[in-house]
Amino acid sequence: MSSVAAVLAAICLFAFLGCSREPESQVEPAWQWKLPAGFPEPRVPADNPMSEAKFQLGRHLFYDQRLSGNGTQACASCHFQHLAFTDGRATSLGSTGEATSRSAMSIVNVAYYPTLTWANPSQYTLELQALVPMFVDNIGVELGINDENKDAVLARFRNDPVYQRLFTAAFPGVAEPFDFQRIVQAISTFERGVMSGDSRYDRAQRGVLRLSAAEERGRALFFSEPAQCSQCHSGFNFSDQTVHVGTTKVSLSFHNTGLYNVDGKGAYPDDNPGLIGVMPQPENMGKFRVPTLRNIAVTAPYMHDGSIPDLPAVLDFYAGHGREIKHGSFMGDGRKSPLKDPRIDRIRLDARDKSDLIAFLHTLTDEGLLTNPRFSDPFKNTQQNSK
Repeated sequence: MSSVAAVLAAICLFAFLGCSREPESQVEPAWQWKLPAGFPEPRVPADNPMSEAKFQLGRHLFYDQRLSGNGTQACASCHFQHLAFTDGRATSLGSTGEATSRSAMSIVNVAYYPTLTWANPSQYTLELQALVPMFVDNIGVELGINDENKDAVLARFRNDPVYQRLFTAAFPGVAEPFDFQRIVQAISTFERGVMSGDSRYDRAQRGVLRLSAAEERGRALFFSEPAQCSQCHSGFNFSDQTVHVGTTKVSLSFHNTGLYNVDGKGAYPDDNPGLIGVMPQPENMGKFRVPTLRNIAVTAPYMHDGSIPDLPAVLDFYAGHGREIKHGSFMGDGRKSPLKDPRIDRIRLDARDKSDLIAFLHTLTDEGLLTNPRFSDPFKNTQQNSK
């Protein structure tokens, strides 16, 4: 089944699970965004407005292993705060121990993305995207909720006094708030509220501090023609897929960077072909979304499949205009891919350039984000209820 079909199946399951709309009494205080300097207000779905109570419920659910079918996995099992909500693995592990096919993306500043995965534009809201790790199992079991265990999963929360208070506060006036629709809404609210914009780079932009000579050279190079970095890693979130309340034209850019060329014609591995997996036009082979570079120094390994281990190797890859794999089933010369973004071949970097760029990339780490108690595990210093 394709990723699009998987999402559609999840949506059907969502309806089957009894997640119908009912009138809700919205008496919560108005949400106040506390955005980093220079950040525009994010878009928020009209049917899932932000609220502090919903944010706090979502935070608890995000970290709670009882949200998986077998009680062993939480959203946070693949999104660690100290790694900017990635997991440090090439590809993530689901609740059954099965590896997924792609690297866990950071949820930081996720409110600003018009698409929510590496290569599937049909997952364009957090509410849609959340259905896949929760319910879909044909592309790798993640949380593993299904028809056999869904009632038991809901009962874990319905019978917990803490969650009784949290759900009532998040959805006031709703007689029976314990359903998957509201779980998804709460988790999406929490994820929208995870913001990062107070790195050393940001402080330098505000005049609070000065970058070192190497960092400043790297900053200037990053935005220069020889490096080409800002061609794709652009704007306040360092990504060319960005949307907010003031956006009038949404860019849905995906790119082939020459990571693979297994057939000499630009092909990527069959189990991870990129955008072509959901949009079958030949030119979509190997195209993936550009991730933010914010906090990039703590989110190794890199690329959609975690196949590049560290930042020096990433800079070598781009300076080399792609990657040649000399042995194994993925053997091929990505540098010669006819499907590669032509801007990759314009990159000109020497050893000092690469060193300076890495110094600059480290300035994009928001140390406060990595330990901010507002985004932290609420169960860390308490014993979580039995699974």
